[in-house]
Amino acid sequence: MKQINIRVDDDTFAGIEARAEAAGMTVPEYARQVVADESNDLRHRFLAAGAHFTDAWAPAFAEAFGPYPAKARQDEAAA
Repeated sequence: MKQINIRVDDDTFAGIEARAEAAGMTVPEYARQVVADESNDLRHRFLAAGAHFTDAWAPAFAEAFGPYPAKARQDEAAA
C-alpha cells in the first residue's frame, strides 16, 4: 500500500472534515474514497454517459413529465 501526504489550508480542511462527518467517515477514510473515485475510469465514463443522456433527453422528459420531480408534483397536488 502506498501513502500520499498533502497539505491543505484551514478552509479546505474544514470542508473535507464536514463532508467526511456527513458521510459517517473519518477524514483519512473520506480522502481515500475521494482519491479512489477520481482514479476510477469506469466511474468517469458512467458520469460522462449520464451527462450526455441528460443533455440529450432532458427536454423530452420535461415535456412528458413536467419540470418538477414526481414527489414535488404529488406534494403540490396534496396541498
